[in-house]
Amino acid sequence: MKPRSTLAQSLPRSGIREVMDLARQMDDVIVLVVGEPSFNTPGHIIDAAAKAAHEGTTKYTPNAGLPGIRSAVAERYTRKFGRQVTPGEVLVTAGAVNALAAIVAAIAEEGDEILIPDPGWPNYVSMIGLARSIPVRYPLRPENGYLPDIAEIEARITPRTKAIITNNPSNPTGAVFPEATVRSLVDLAGKHDLWLISDEVYEDLVFEGEHVPAARFDPERVISVSGVSKSYAMTGWRIGWAITNPDLVALCGKIQEALVSCPPAVSQAAAEAAVRGPQDAVEEMRVAYERRRDLVREILEPVGLLPTIPAGAFYAMVDLRGAGIASRDLSRMLLEEERVAVAPGSTFGDVAEGMIRVSLATADDDLAEGCRRIVSFADRHGALPMAQAVTVGNRA
Repeated sequence: MKPRSTLAQSLPRSGIREVMDLARQMDDVIVLVVGEPSFNTPGHIIDAAAKAAHEGTTKYTPNAGLPGIRSAVAERYTRKFGRQVTPGEVLVTAGAVNALAAIVAAIAEEGDEILIPDPGWPNYVSMIGLARSIPVRYPLRPENGYLPDIAEIEARITPRTKAIITNNPSNPTGAVFPEATVRSLVDLAGKHDLWLISDEVYEDLVFEGEHVPAARFDPERVISVSGVSKSYAMTGWRIGWAITNPDLVALCGKIQEALVSCPPAVSQAAAEAAVRGPQDAVEEMRVAYERRRDLVREILEPVGLLPTIPAGAFYAMVDLRGAGIASRDLSRMLLEEERVAVAPGSTFGDVAEGMIRVSLATADDDLAEGCRRIVSFADRHGALPMAQAVTVGNRA
């Protein structure tokens, strides 16, 4: 047999999936590893999908999506961007990951460099690698609240740099960028004639401050990416979108044809109902995630394990660097010793080595108990600051 693709075999495996595979083999595990809403899709969205299916919305659609959802997304971002967004600027995709991958494939040549956040979502590395381009990490440091340092990003720009990817609000850190930071990122991209790919899929889940869309400051250079998965608890419906110029939308449509043909028809009808319909459920979920964020803060901050307080998304980075144990080993040991499944920090980049990520997208009681077990683990393995170390008997 001819050999398999070296490129495909070289793609890193997600540390999140490794932990999930181990957890499935065990009983009574508190699962804090997956970034998936714990809520069901709101009923009116499901009803709209069923109605569309019964009426025959079950066929192939245009590569870039049906007119209804493209118009609904255009109207949504006309309000958010403060300018007119047309349906021709909207690419509807099979999830936001499909939008990001199609964009990278459409703009990148072999050997181009694309700057990505560290820590950042691990799929950025894979999709850039599949485009035979090179991911270059820029650090988001906990001592800076996981906010990007413009000078550090600029120092990594070379003649081969094609784009900067940002994620605001951030997975895995929960950072929400202030307006000045967003403006500076857009200005930096303009200074060096780069694309700015702004992953804003957690845009509706903000606890402190406000989400500032990057496209508000440069609609030509900024490519905005989002979708229904996180805001509407619709991860399995697989609908995302990108907003950019119509020429790039058409080019990404060609790529969609080769990969997925088109986004699923019934899911597009559901997504249109989500975007156009009542937004009460979005706020209810946001409030629940904020409450869970506060639960995590109450348990982890007093013992020095929470270097920054998440301001958005539904994640928190927990600092176990004091144990001197590699992140992947930390995740395995927490699973074996405490029956808690968490994501290893190193799967998000070098900056988070020695840390773990917990997801707030789980029931309050499980989240609180999981965090208490993490404190117990940290105390046992010397990861608590000495002045804050506690005994098990004194632990809440």
